[in-house]
Amino acid sequence: MKAIVQDGFGAPETLRAVEIETPEVGPDDVLVRVHAAGVNPYDWHVLRGSPYVARLMPGGLGLTRPKERVAGLDAAGRVERVGADVRGLRPGDEVFGFCPGAFAEYARTKADRLAPKPAGLSFEEAAALPLAATTALRAVQDVAEARAGQRLLVNGAAGGIGTCAVQIAAAADVEVIGVCSTGNVGLVRSIGAADVVDYTEDDFTRGRPPYDAILDNVGNRSRRDLRRALTPDGTLAINAGGAPGEVIGAIGPMVGAALLDRFVRQRLRVVPTLLRRDDLLAVAGLVESGRLVPVLDRGRPLSDAAEAVSYVERGHARGKVVLTVP
Repeated sequence: MKAIVQDGFGAPETLRAVEIETPEVGPDDVLVRVHAAGVNPYDWHVLRGSPYVARLMPGGLGLTRPKERVAGLDAAGRVERVGADVRGLRPGDEVFGFCPGAFAEYARTKADRLAPKPAGLSFEEAAALPLAATTALRAVQDVAEARAGQRLLVNGAAGGIGTCAVQIAAAADVEVIGVCSTGNVGLVRSIGAADVVDYTEDDFTRGRPPYDAILDNVGNRSRRDLRRALTPDGTLAINAGGAPGEVIGAIGPMVGAALLDRFVRQRLRVVPTLLRRDDLLAVAGLVESGRLVPVLDRGRPLSDAAEAVSYVERGHARGKVVLTVP
């Protein structure tokens, strides 16, 4: 099968298209024929082994090379084969979810990391959802605990997680304020933001009423600035990924926030990364009820995976970048 592989840590240009064996299916495995794969900041973190400290952590990125040779995580496609112990899935089912090695014609995963593809979505639209939408759902509902009538600021509102978070919160009657660049103001307003801050012209941490919660997807402002913009008992939900090549990256600020949280009235919380079927089902429900619509930046063929990851790494994607797998 065709696959995009990474034999060591490095820049996106080190990704290679090769022919490899189709994964074998164990008793608990599902083999998915991938039709589309979403590109996430997660992918370039894994590719670069960044931040470096994450290579040493339990369950981390790998010491000298990525744990998964084939790149990618988010996928949508059809079930090709199922293991003997798998229940509830059968060949031909249309699914979306978390498939390590998604940048390939076939990817092997576990049944509890897949859910039925939302009705009415293309494979490309469905592939845009798994990591971004489930992270946004967790950030808005579980970490920020945003409720109707509260003010939630989303920093990085035009990105993959941001566009999902704006819609999820707005559907719950939360007053959403989105932060983005000039060219994305119209997009963020169109998906439900009550107000939009153009960061090239305005400072969202000064001169505005305080926010009940802030979801920070960017990490370009100090913790002090963000706390100043919160109400005295507000919540800062941290989901910023850091920059390429950093030794500690976002892990340092996240650890610092967790320590400070013990001593201040405001809540400083990290948005966890979890790969759960229940979250996929919740996202599918939001899509099918019309409360969440995937925002796609552009589609590219699988052969353009290196350029697509590089584009996402530069931080200017508008919604999600998706690879189409022939």
